[in-house]
Amino acid sequence: MKFATKAIHAGQEPDPSTGAVMTPIYQTSTYWQREPGDNKGFEYSRGTNPTRKALEDCLAALENAKYGLAFSSGMGATDAVMKLLAPGDEVITGNDLYGGSYRIFTKIFANYGIKFHFLDLSDPEIIREYTNEHTKMVWIETPTNPTMQIVDIEAIGKISKEKDLMLVVDNTFASPYLQNPMDLGATIVMHSVTKYIGGHSDVVMGALMLNDENLYKRLWFIYNACGATPGPMDSFLVLRGIKTLHLRMKAHCENGRVIAEYLKTHPKVDKIYWPGFEDHPNHEVAKKQMRDFGGMISITLKDAHLAETFRIAGSFKVFTLAESLGGVESLMNHPVSMTHGSIPKEVREKVGVVDNLLRLSVGVEDVEDLLEDLKQALG
Repeated sequence: MKFATKAIHAGQEPDPSTGAVMTPIYQTSTYWQREPGDNKGFEYSRGTNPTRKALEDCLAALENAKYGLAFSSGMGATDAVMKLLAPGDEVITGNDLYGGSYRIFTKIFANYGIKFHFLDLSDPEIIREYTNEHTKMVWIETPTNPTMQIVDIEAIGKISKEKDLMLVVDNTFASPYLQNPMDLGATIVMHSVTKYIGGHSDVVMGALMLNDENLYKRLWFIYNACGATPGPMDSFLVLRGIKTLHLRMKAHCENGRVIAEYLKTHPKVDKIYWPGFEDHPNHEVAKKQMRDFGGMISITLKDAHLAETFRIAGSFKVFTLAESLGGVESLMNHPVSMTHGSIPKEVREKVGVVDNLLRLSVGVEDVEDLLEDLKQALG
């Protein structure tokens, strides 16, 4: 089954009681049992819910995985993965991460005796230098947030398999439409479903997809025991959003390319980060593992101090200054004061997350309107 067909049909059958084509919103907390333990596969909606189950099956199909788990947020999904570890374990991860991931690693799980190595993973071989008997996991983003570093999933997958490490890939920026890490050696794929998969800025949700049955059972135990599970209405909204994922991503990519080309030569732009450019670091890896280059672009403004950056960020009329990304509307983000504010200044500036950096999530509006908005705001 091809991607667009999976997006519309996977995990979803007409409701047997009514024939409803769309999966119903099963707004219930509990389920009737014939006698204790004799049920129809559902007991209590923290653990399982029919609407959420349909979504999880669809999510798994999109990533070519056997199992899917939906969480109440991307951080809920990240939290569950970290709970697979024990005090004394070590994790290798990238030096350019979503601020929330950095925060939960350093402020929460480091307190429980888990050690994190934040490395430049543009050369996968660096993993060998930091692997020891305590190393249990490699956690990567690609493209990274917000400097769009490209990490070679297949190469890291091979090293992880050789070293018996779990490889977790945050695939949020690419979406399953552009990249499928399971096919390249990932153990677990994580998404902030809030972003491209949901696609309409009306749901907060996370997800994990994987193939290993025993690992799935461990994660399901954490998922059920800790309770970071989404409700049926949110699950319904994401199922609806997924049905246009392939159409939306094509438009994001088309608009993103036009915007990137415009910004690359703009006199107000100092640096631009977009993996579609041939001079972008690891562009060839991006070509190999991605189907297109997406709608996420970061820029630094030339000769702009913090106040000037704030003024420009607040001058847009079509782009909305807001956190998040991946919705149909174009968003403008200032990472230092928004998504990456929890990362110490000296740490974030080493990888280019500086005061005059802006991150663009290019939406699916008419590209001419977006270009006009950039022209007036940067002007």
